[in-house]
Amino acid sequence: MNQELLQIVNQFEPISLVDMGRAELMERSDLKFAITFDDLISLLPLIVEDYRVLEIRDKRLFEYDTLYYDTADYLLYKMHHNGRMNRYKVRRRTYVDSDINFLEAKIKNNKGVTNKVRIKCERDVDFHDELISEFLLEHLNVDCRNLSPSININYNRIALVNKSSIERVTIDLGLTYSVEGKKSTYNNLVIIEVKSDGKVNTLIKRLLRDTNKKPISLSKYCVGMYLLEVNEKRNNFKQQVLKINKLIAK
Repeated sequence: MNQELLQIVNQFEPISLVDMGRAELMERSDLKFAITFDDLISLLPLIVEDYRVLEIRDKRLFEYDTLYYDTADYLLYKMHHNGRMNRYKVRRRTYVDSDINFLEAKIKNNKGVTNKVRIKCERDVDFHDELISEFLLEHLNVDCRNLSPSININYNRIALVNKSSIERVTIDLGLTYSVEGKKSTYNNLVIIEVKSDGKVNTLIKRLLRDTNKKPISLSKYCVGMYLLEVNEKRNNFKQQVLKINKLIAK
């Protein structure tokens, strides 16, 4: 990983996982921004005094391995593709550095509010496990036996917490998609997600907008499905991917 990035990240005041958990927003409003790696290098020094960075065992940059699940006919993907407001995703997220796994259900309602629920699991999720089955039935009313792996996404993440507002920021880079031997990597793409419980115009939002970075509707899952041509339904994500490709080609 770029040494300049690590040097900048190390300038932030740290926050522990326990303290960060107190600021966790399982139900929140999200704003996503797509920027380049150079944009990130310019942005981070401007927010050092206002945010803390998650640190675990002297690490501040963490590897994530995420496996998404869908039905045989990709119902969950199509719900997003077709613009359905009440939709959800199911994924197994592995925090590679600590080898901790969670099965997560991410639910977005028709008001644009995202709610995330999760349960600890093994890396190889057993959908016949009673706890797993009951978990998905409770939150999604879904028979998990109809789910199977659809796409794998790897990336590195920096996690920030605002010192004065209820706000968390995740910074994802090095996105790599893979499915059935096919692979695609976005080396110059950085996805910033600002998670808050309100509409406070925080520093990072102002800085991004002041540099003409507008919020975008972006699903890492759907972008990956488009890039690797996993399903024939793709047209509604074409413009999104073209914008990303134009951005990172600069």
